[in-house]
Order: sequence, then C-alpha cells, then structure tokens
Amino acid sequence: MMIFMITFVFFLVVGAAMSVGYIFQQKTLAGSCGGLASVGIDKECNCDNPCEKRQERERQAAIAGDIEIKNI
Repeated sequence: MMIFMITFVFFLVVGAAMSVGYIFQQKTLAGSCGGLASVGIDKECNCDNPCEKRQERERQAAIAGDIEIKNI
C-alpha cells in the first residue's frame, strides 16, 4: 500500500508541475499533428446528408454570416 501512495503522490506532483508550467506559458491548447485537416478531411462527418441538427446549425450560421456552406 505504501508503494501505491508514493506512486500516487508522485503523479499528483508531476501533474501539478505540468499545470503550473502551462498556466505560466499562457498559451492556448494546440494539437501536435494538425488533426483531421492534415489528412484532407474538412469535418468529422463527411456524409452527403448531414443530420437535422447539423443542418439547422449550418443554416443558423449562414444566416448570421459566420461561415460559408458548400456541398461536397
């Protein structure tokens, strides 16, 4: 049980040190590989007919002028 406690405390200290370092850098989170865009996928769902919820979100965004909608 003592080994478990030492290991647990060690991971807590490492996690706390990493979070303090991250806070002081004041950077936003960023992926290391570029995500799906790096393999040519524009969105997570590459289906021809998106679901009704997505269609409604895209319609609302188009009305607001936030994004341009194009069909693949």
